[in-house]
Amino acid sequence: MNRLLIPTLLFAIFCTAALAATTKPNVVVILADDLGYGDVQCYNPERGKIPTPHLDRLAREGMRFTDGHSSSGVCSPSRYALLTGRYHWRTRLQAGIVTLWQGPLIAPDRLTIAGLAKQHGYRTACIGKWHLGENWAIAPEKRKYFENARGAAKSPATAEHRAAWAETFSQPIADGPTTRGFDEYFGTDVPNWPPYAFIENDRVQGIPTEFPPDELFTRKNLLSLRGPALKDWKLEAILPALRDRAVDFIARQAQAKQPFLLYLPLTTPHTPLAVNAEWQGKSGLGQPVADLIMETDAAVGRVLRALEENGVAQDTLVLFSSDNGFASYAGAPQLEAQGHFPSGPLRGYKTSAWEGGHRVPFLVRWPGVVKAGSVSDQLVHQADVMATLAEVWGFARPDHVGEDSVSLLPLLKGGTQPVREHAISHSSSGIATLRKSAWKLIAAPDPQAPKPTPPVQLYDLATDLGEQRNLADKKPDLVKEMLALMDKLVTEGRSTPGAKQANDVPVNWQRHMPTAPRP
Repeated sequence: MNRLLIPTLLFAIFCTAALAATTKPNVVVILADDLGYGDVQCYNPERGKIPTPHLDRLAREGMRFTDGHSSSGVCSPSRYALLTGRYHWRTRLQAGIVTLWQGPLIAPDRLTIAGLAKQHGYRTACIGKWHLGENWAIAPEKRKYFENARGAAKSPATAEHRAAWAETFSQPIADGPTTRGFDEYFGTDVPNWPPYAFIENDRVQGIPTEFPPDELFTRKNLLSLRGPALKDWKLEAILPALRDRAVDFIARQAQAKQPFLLYLPLTTPHTPLAVNAEWQGKSGLGQPVADLIMETDAAVGRVLRALEENGVAQDTLVLFSSDNGFASYAGAPQLEAQGHFPSGPLRGYKTSAWEGGHRVPFLVRWPGVVKAGSVSDQLVHQADVMATLAEVWGFARPDHVGEDSVSLLPLLKGGTQPVREHAISHSSSGIATLRKSAWKLIAAPDPQAPKPTPPVQLYDLATDLGEQRNLADKKPDLVKEMLALMDKLVTEGRSTPGAKQANDVPVNWQRHMPTAPRP
């Protein structure tokens, strides 16, 4: 009898441990900044020339989604959707990004994936680029000392500048990441915007006293804004610091034996193209952005190794993606001339409504649940992280949580049926796109097409992934149907089943359609 009981008990213990691993996995969400669909080798084997061995390994050990999307062709809106499970255009952010010194985009009562994780006993950390706004303690009469645009303020900081900066940066930062579900934060907010200093939790680390040196504003550092900086601030130090903080957080949590959620929004390969010496020239393509992609891949590899070294890799769900497509101004023409196509087979780049703007790498590794080396061609969206984790943790979402989020769990477990009927992504200027099956509607004319051109664009991505053949004139009934669906998804305040919700502001999604038929 004992000989029969022992194997039974061992099997029961094994099943209990396996269930615990699948219901309370650690969660690591890594978000690259401006990494294109074709910048990862496994997504672009024929026309990708930049080695990405660690991301390729993540794909081999997990699932590679080929039809994964961000909420926008730029960063702030995509970050909002990933963290909240709600489309960004339901907020004030109808176009563009959160601007310098602007207040928080995520409302105080809006549940994030971090807040959800805390409800289930997790320790949560955000390490990296926030770019979702905070409330800085800048007195109205002192704002002139903070508002420095590109190319401005080349003269040294004055005593008045330093006094205003000391007053603001010695105070806590209100409404930042630690008020939106994260137990701890470390990062630079926006690496090429002031303040040029690290932020830990709600405090700037040190008091900026200088304007940054002129080399920060060279061509390779396009889009950098002048403003308060620590003396001798080095852009190259940012990525290693984020990597090391992530490794330290994993080690601490493994030792504490507490489940954790780590949101790691990297600052690269976005400009500034601050490549550390050991990576300069490594790509062989003569472009700093290519070297920076390799350095970014290595940073991801170091985080994955930390999971293994601390014995938690088998109990951790890792999701890797990018906030939007590759920034063409970072060197796309030069790379393409050498055979590397950052958008792969897709049309467009960062900011655009075409696929190259918002179809992004989307990798998930979860040992014991996700089959290694699997590939899914199903439509998925970064907003789906909320619903996926909610289902993993058995959380019944109220109607006002994750209104645009769909669980990917059936796909992660090997399912092949669609989980999404539709998805919406925007360009940086707020041009709306709607996916329904393989059909894609862009609610604006094609600016590159000969005139006259239809007021909207309609593509069959099953046969025209490069979006070269606009079928809007040939399928007016389908255009009308998709316009009506878009209007419904906007006005109902949600795109998933549930009670109607209110958008934060009126949403004029048709504003880029000059003469389009209305549903």
